[in-house]
Amino acid sequence: MDHPIIQTIELGSQWPTIDPFLFCVHHDDHYPAGNEHAGPAASLEGRDLGQDFAGLDGWRMYHGADVPGFPNHPHRGFETVTYVRQGVIDHADSLGAAARFGSGDVQWITAGEGIVHSEMFPLLNQEHGNPLELFQIWMNLPAADKMAAPHFSMLWDGAVPRLRHRDDNGRLSEITVIAGALGGLVPPSPPPHSWASHADADVAIWHLHLEPGARWPLPAARGIETIRTLYVVAGESLDIDGTTVAGRTATVVRADAEIALSSTGGAEVLLLQGHPIGEPVARYGPFVMNNDHEIEQAFADYRTTRFGGWPWPSDGPVHGEATGRFARRPDGTVEVPDGTHSRVSSVP
Repeated sequence: MDHPIIQTIELGSQWPTIDPFLFCVHHDDHYPAGNEHAGPAASLEGRDLGQDFAGLDGWRMYHGADVPGFPNHPHRGFETVTYVRQGVIDHADSLGAAARFGSGDVQWITAGEGIVHSEMFPLLNQEHGNPLELFQIWMNLPAADKMAAPHFSMLWDGAVPRLRHRDDNGRLSEITVIAGALGGLVPPSPPPHSWASHADADVAIWHLHLEPGARWPLPAARGIETIRTLYVVAGESLDIDGTTVAGRTATVVRADAEIALSSTGGAEVLLLQGHPIGEPVARYGPFVMNNDHEIEQAFADYRTTRFGGWPWPSDGPVHGEATGRFARRPDGTVEVPDGTHSRVSSVP
């Protein structure tokens, strides 16, 4: 086989992505104990509140003023996939839906024709720190689905399959399968208008954890034109079929053949793959369309309709100190995780 590595790029604060992906970011914040308002029980002096991305003391308020996170903001024409490894996110949106999800859960939102949502990070523990770690991935929508009705799916931790592989030396690799079947494991379905719902799109989102010395054979992708990128999130290095790449790098690899992955010191890797949509991309801030006219129309529609308005008392609502994980949908039904399943009921 030809050499499996096509390109390697050092990672910055925002990661390079390839069609059908638009954006990927890894948030890793070591928040202090919380106060009675679910904000940090610490001084905010010296922070650029509203635009706090500097990472002072190992954490950020982002666009939040009292509670860290991202108060209400619009999206149109793409999807967000949010995988939380530690901590809690409180979601609210212009459809009246709300959710609290956390460690191991995935929220998958199709913005479609337009949605306004907030993503706040309440610091619920007042006795000790509130670490938060998550990946947020933006994936494009094809032109035929850019104006689909907004939709969100919850992939609760217990329903997300994990492949555990021990190599010949007994070293363990664990792969969290968010999208794209692997080794007979099939994750919950993506939203119906997602590019990942197309059978020939060959979309996969996998999180790999290789313990020190572990080896894992990454299987070939199904599609000939599939593009596959490996992001080394943690660990000093990753060995890709005999070639070592450093930590904090993105490596585009061949997808048409099995590749041996290993790491002497252990590594965590995020894998993104998919068949490109192959359409023109016009983007401005929170809107991703196919041409500039559609971007202008998105702004005009947002000014006129606010994508349904904002039915919440604040720009970044949080859902209460004692609230457990849940998802309340626009029709009022409530879903809560229950082992490998979820229970659905009406709002009382």
